[in-house]
Amino acid sequence: MQILTSPQELAALCRQWHTAGDDIALVPTMGYYHAGHMDLMRHARGLARRMVVSLFVNPAQFGPDEDLAAYPRDAERDATIARELGADALFMPEPGSMYAADHATWVEVPELARGLCGQSRPIHFRGVCTVVLKLFMLSQADVAVFGQKDWQQQAIIRRMVRDLNLPVRIESRPTVREEDGLALSSRNVYLSPEERAQAPHIQQGLLLARSLVEGGENRVPVIRDAVLAHWVRHLPLGRLDYLSIVHPQTLAALDTTDGPALMACAVRMGKARLIDNILLRP
Repeated sequence: MQILTSPQELAALCRQWHTAGDDIALVPTMGYYHAGHMDLMRHARGLARRMVVSLFVNPAQFGPDEDLAAYPRDAERDATIARELGADALFMPEPGSMYAADHATWVEVPELARGLCGQSRPIHFRGVCTVVLKLFMLSQADVAVFGQKDWQQQAIIRRMVRDLNLPVRIESRPTVREEDGLALSSRNVYLSPEERAQAPHIQQGLLLARSLVEGGENRVPVIRDAVLAHWVRHLPLGRLDYLSIVHPQTLAALDTTDGPALMACAVRMGKARLIDNILLRP
């Protein structure tokens, strides 16, 4: 595995691979790897002759009061994991090599970025789109792999790829969870023991919503109120950021769940902001 730190090195290596006839799979990450990241890499390893893993804590997707400085990092351990899972290249740039001091060009999909996480993180998806497009261009990836836990991010990237006619296929992987149902996240390390004990009820609330829909309930306010009531009882340390039911592709808010429907949420617990989602109707 080659460890690269400059965009020019990555671009040159990937041009060389393509010239040799090799296709390329990309796994964009911010590091501090857990089983969810490992699943993305294992899946990507089977999709192409070459696998590039990027490890970049992207400052452009953090707001001024967010946890950029405190975001968990362990580059040495991450490099070992990427190597063991078959990465051909690990791209670990410094922010200055990705964003010039006078950087002024941004990519965004505002229609899909307004709601859900975009309500409290207004610049987040602009930063995500911009860095992902940079990674697509540098790696010349034929396929890129993302996790479904970040459903809004995945939907936005798919729209960006479609609208800009980018020659990359987007693959998604199911959310990887702890045995008690908590979605894996690098930010789970922020949780206190008391918060960690309550956190699985985030998913329990979403499963309650699915059971209501499967039982015939289709009114979004009724479904949402039932989940909130569950969290009031079982998640007292949580502070609601949002709980919404939207169309899975357009992310438009729904009044009923008669068609495809996704419930998505963000809950703050201490220093952690935890996101999760569930398809109520595929």
